[in-house]
Amino acid sequence: MKTAQDIILAPVITENSMQGIGMKKYTFKVAPDAGKVEIASAVEKIFGVKVAKVNTISVRGRYRRQGLHAGYTARSKKAIVTLTPDSKNIEFFESMV
Repeated sequence: MKTAQDIILAPVITENSMQGIGMKKYTFKVAPDAGKVEIASAVEKIFGVKVAKVNTISVRGRYRRQGLHAGYTARSKKAIVTLTPDSKNIEFFESMV
């Protein structure tokens, strides 16, 4: 059984993800085997908010070369979490804006 901290790995801090904060959309890097229901319950448990919707994106590894050696970076998964209108904001992202 995974804990909430095992599912939500890190916040995604990019220019595009910061534009969604006004619409209560927050982006997180999550475990590749986590489902939408697990992600929603983990965000509710960690931050104490109400989740309306979860969209997930599987990001494939990129091909990289270092001299003669070549390979792929690790694959990952991102989740865009939309909160309900009556839910409070996540304080961690509010300090970034």
